[in-house]
Amino acid sequence: MGTADSPDLVIAKRLLDYAKQDGFRFQRAAAGEDGPLVGYRASEDWIDLIHIEGFSRDCFAWRKRVSPLIVSHDALVQRHVEGGALDVLNAVLTWEQSS
Repeated sequence: MGTADSPDLVIAKRLLDYAKQDGFRFQRAAAGEDGPLVGYRASEDWIDLIHIEGFSRDCFAWRKRVSPLIVSHDALVQRHVEGGALDVLNAVLTWEQSS
């Protein structure tokens, strides 16, 4: 007999589906079905990254501007969010997708 997913897990899975529809590609950063999940989306203007480590903590995302200039690592970060999976996914899905 299987167990039903919690409502928050169902929402997180749906948000991941929306992120995929919005152009993100996801892969596991470590072996196993519980390994961290990393997603990225690239355009001419931005690189967006989502890192889901644990459900309620240790998740983050950032958006960096694409530039041919050599600058400090964090100088091009335009947006950054940390927290639980639901907070991070909800925030990223509000970021406008450019060309």
